[in-house]
Amino acid sequence: MIKAEQIIQALQAKGTAERAEHAQRYFKTGKGEYAEGDVFWGITVPELRRIAAKYGKTMKIEEVLPLLKHEVHEARLIAVFILVGMFERGDMFTKEQVYNVYLKHTIYVNNWDLVDSSAHKIVGAYLLNQSDTSMLYQLAESSLMWDQRIAMVATLAFIKKGKLDNTFDLALKLIHHPHDLMHKAVGWMLREAGKKDLDRLREFLYAHSQNMPRTMLRYAIEKFPEVERKHILHVVSKGEIKGY
Repeated sequence: MIKAEQIIQALQAKGTAERAEHAQRYFKTGKGEYAEGDVFWGITVPELRRIAAKYGKTMKIEEVLPLLKHEVHEARLIAVFILVGMFERGDMFTKEQVYNVYLKHTIYVNNWDLVDSSAHKIVGAYLLNQSDTSMLYQLAESSLMWDQRIAMVATLAFIKKGKLDNTFDLALKLIHHPHDLMHKAVGWMLREAGKKDLDRLREFLYAHSQNMPRTMLRYAIEKFPEVERKHILHVVSKGEIKGY
């Protein structure tokens, strides 16, 4: 049976210093940046997915934890790929196990690519079949930004099924978030919700766009017709919401 240590060895052999340096700039690992101190080996995502697919099927959940807790970014990313695979292949008992382990270790799901690769596929997919979705709101109220992003991105699973209430509720709850990464996440989910119900997105923007960070608004209206997009940005910049 494959062990975390063997996967770590496989990962180390795939990295390059050039890609690692580029990743550290791209993922903002410098002092004072959102991923300060994160470590990269410089491994491509396709290679990580290939290794996850090759070895993940024989692993147990507890064997994935050393990867999830590892200091190197790619080890944590391959861990979430493996957990997603376990969830998607598993029965209801396994899905619940993966969901619970994931939520107990969100401190390690600590960059946007880790969140965006897993939140909707584990948290969202699990809660989609539950009557109680309060965990989304608990995560949104967390002091940890990555928990808040997990909450928002998890709603993508709901959006795909045409269930939009949680997305709009959380967007309103997080509309004043101070960080650009949350502005992008909220705007992204609003854009996706608009693909299912454009009138509802327009109604939301009519009511709240004046209070939205510009990045959030730009993401939300990215797929609007160009004329309408420019009009919305213009009236918001002028404070002329009435009549838009």
